[in-house]
Amino acid sequence: MDSAERLQKILAQWGIASRRQAEQMILDGRVWLNGEPATLGQKADPHCDRIQVDGRTLQSDRPDLLYLLLHKPTGVISTCSDPQGRTTILDLLPPRYRNLGLHPVGRLDSETTGALLITNDGWLTHALTHPCHQVSKVYQVWVSGYPPDSVLQQWRDGVMLAGRMTLPAQVRLLERTEIPSALTCLEVILWEGRNRQIRRVAKKLGYPVVHLHRTRIGPVQIQATDQPTLARGHHRHLTPGELEALREQVGILSIAAPARV
Repeated sequence: MDSAERLQKILAQWGIASRRQAEQMILDGRVWLNGEPATLGQKADPHCDRIQVDGRTLQSDRPDLLYLLLHKPTGVISTCSDPQGRTTILDLLPPRYRNLGLHPVGRLDSETTGALLITNDGWLTHALTHPCHQVSKVYQVWVSGYPPDSVLQQWRDGVMLAGRMTLPAQVRLLERTEIPSALTCLEVILWEGRNRQIRRVAKKLGYPVVHLHRTRIGPVQIQATDQPTLARGHHRHLTPGELEALREQVGILSIAAPARV
């Protein structure tokens, strides 16, 4: 029986990337098969063939699935490696996690803090980042000045960015301060994830972001009621309830209990 499968499917199953991302990695020459650059559509058997991604050889057995929540601090890059030698999210995890195909689900820019999901489940990554599922993300946003409700209503209704309107958002006033400067703290809930969206919208509306912090992704939050507060720079495993709730949101049935290594 032929156990060979398309390379992009293997990379997704091994948690390297979503299938679409894996296809691009192959096109970019980052995937090699038995010592030669792989081509899109090639099949392989990880138990017999040598598959390399960015020079690293895939282990023959699919790694156990891991689902982590990281409280990302400022200055950390939301990638698994950085050619400039900057601190990445994998640098914040124990060494035993380094070769398990872990990757971030979406990204936070370097200066943004807060909730970031990390997994080696390529299927879940693809589902959570696909625009059709519109998984909510909640942010605390400190902006300069005191935006009036008319401006906040513009944000709620949608703002034109790069020729396309943003989806409607929930925007709620949390706090205003005068010292050391005039600042407003807002809660912003988005159902899309365009590049640096909150920072770009706030700047366009005339009230630039001073600090941005993500508190929740779907049902997963940094300060969960049944979990200890997650300190900045630390991580924890998702609870079974959180994982089931995430899968329900994107229509993926539970297939196995997550590993806790």
